[in-house]
Amino acid sequence: MILITLIIVDQDLCTGCGICTKVCTTRIIELAEKSNLPQVKEANILRCIKCGHCEVFCPSEALILNLRPDEKVTLPAGVGDISTEDIGFYLKKRRSIRHFTKEPVPREKILEILDIARYAASGTNGQPVQWLVVHDPERVRKIAGLTIEWMKSLVNTSHPMSGYVPAFISAWEHGHDVICRDAPHLLFAHIPEENPIAATDAIIALTHFDIAAPAFGVGTCWAGFVAAAATYYEPLQKELGLPSGRKSAYAILFGHPMYKVHGIPRRKPLEVMWQ
Repeated sequence: MILITLIIVDQDLCTGCGICTKVCTTRIIELAEKSNLPQVKEANILRCIKCGHCEVFCPSEALILNLRPDEKVTLPAGVGDISTEDIGFYLKKRRSIRHFTKEPVPREKILEILDIARYAASGTNGQPVQWLVVHDPERVRKIAGLTIEWMKSLVNTSHPMSGYVPAFISAWEHGHDVICRDAPHLLFAHIPEENPIAATDAIIALTHFDIAAPAFGVGTCWAGFVAAAATYYEPLQKELGLPSGRKSAYAILFGHPMYKVHGIPRRKPLEVMWQ
């Protein structure tokens, strides 16, 4: 094995094909003139965003990014391959769940889903998204109540939601949780306050969680009202207690679905423009 600072190359496996130089996001990998082995010059090391493209696209598995190399996991042949029919049905049957059982989702299972979500794409591979899991149903209920408090502050104002919130407030006061739908858990993706692209990264990561969850028997629903309140209502922000310099990007309700999905509903016809 030859250690080349940023990347580790097995010279017995490397064929010098140069694919790593082509897929490198920042184009800092080049083939050495004499050995024809991949290398990164010292002056370019800090330009690496540690995306791992060089490693995973190597057909002979000769190259490893020198980032916790002992944790490398070999990808078995064919694993993860999904037929077009299966992926189509899986995604089309995904539903926003608004009826949950009281059975809690084990923390270990939540961590499994979040471990998948951490592989979501992010700008320049910055990976700015961190997570807050509200696992206690009583705290979820409290957050729903604080969201209602925020809605009350919008009544008779110029806020776009002013005309809609009285119905939600009335439902809540009559004992119906129209905010968190009696979900046992809430997931918040939080991001650095000063990162202008992190909000998009958070939505991408939350979408990974949303899509992966049903495979684990977990149902989800995007918590738009909670997300809005967490953005604008200071009492809720204090309740969440996020680390200094970080803010909530969005939230998702989740838990075990009370009912199973048995079909696929219709949607608007596909509209596509070609240029």
